[in-house]
Amino acid sequence: MDKRTSINTPSGVVIREMVTGDRLQISFMWAGQQCRELLPPCTINKSSIQYADNLRNEIKRKVSDGSFEYAAYFPESPRAKKPERDTELMEVLLEKQFSLYERQVANGKMSPATFRGYAKSLTGERMRHWHGWKLGGVTPSALRDWIGDMDCTSKAIRNMLIPLRSVMEDALNDGLIEFNPFDRIALAKLIRQTSKASDYVIQPFTQAECDLILRACRSDEWPMYQFWLNTGLRPGELQALEWRHINFDNATARIEQNQVVGVVKAPKTAAGIRSVELNPEAIKALEAQKTMSGLRGQRVFLNHATLQPWSTDAQVRKNSWLPLMKRSGIEYRNPYQIRHTYASTLLTAGANPWYVAQQLGHEDVEMVFRTYGKFIREDYQKPKAVLATAN
Repeated sequence: MDKRTSINTPSGVVIREMVTGDRLQISFMWAGQQCRELLPPCTINKSSIQYADNLRNEIKRKVSDGSFEYAAYFPESPRAKKPERDTELMEVLLEKQFSLYERQVANGKMSPATFRGYAKSLTGERMRHWHGWKLGGVTPSALRDWIGDMDCTSKAIRNMLIPLRSVMEDALNDGLIEFNPFDRIALAKLIRQTSKASDYVIQPFTQAECDLILRACRSDEWPMYQFWLNTGLRPGELQALEWRHINFDNATARIEQNQVVGVVKAPKTAAGIRSVELNPEAIKALEAQKTMSGLRGQRVFLNHATLQPWSTDAQVRKNSWLPLMKRSGIEYRNPYQIRHTYASTLLTAGANPWYVAQQLGHEDVEMVFRTYGKFIREDYQKPKAVLATAN
């Protein structure tokens, strides 16, 4: 029990009454546990109490920076004889994380598309770097070296780090490590300094190319591409669009769904839920499409071959877009360039960047300026004609 004396002791230092005489005891946190250790017998006075306080503070500093070794300070303590808790193998922890993600998908807490991204990171060559490592070996320095050698874009690096950061957060919460090594690196600065620029090029279609694309369309393809070029929807938004979202009287399309790998869900951000203004060309496309899909269910645009809803971006690209590009004779660019074409055409025509951001479903105008800055006119204003396309 604590001995009540007239001697004041600092926090974490107490005087214990023992059969063999009074002893000083210090307490501190280690491996997520409260530890209490007796100091060797000594005369208890202000000097020895100060020594105990200094020792406790030294131990706390070493615990904080990860250099504390229990046996070096308390070799006879049962805790010193226990194996270090950070000897868990990294591949075991990574496999546990993978299994956790699988359960989250099964429980509907994670989308299959998100799982595929995480699974790719966890099973890829870069993550296998950590196989054979012990948890305690994943120091801030080791992390910095690994990230610095990735040689990929900042987005790819951040995606790779998401599951690894989760592993480290769980290890910290479980008391397996004293601190999360990610908390001790300037991650944003490191990624900025070591990542390579994306090789993706924004290359909008010219008006002449838009004409060639639409002329190469079959009659059952034309409405979808005419509408897409005049609204700039994300591929998943186009696939998930339903007739109930179309307001012909107000000439708007309400965007409140997005399809990702066959799963229809709400857009990621509140800004993604929006009403897109439809110009006459978009309305004309919908009127033509209604004769083909208006009585075939809820979806506006269907797979031209099966007359069933599109299921994935890849299906649109392989079954429709790639053959169309070949027929048009235009050098291939991916279908996301349709969205870039819509945005750049608006801005070149003098549209207000804030209006363009709203139409695209961006949370703010920063993305518009960063992505399409070269297309913005100084005297911008909302244009009367949004996009002229061939009939």
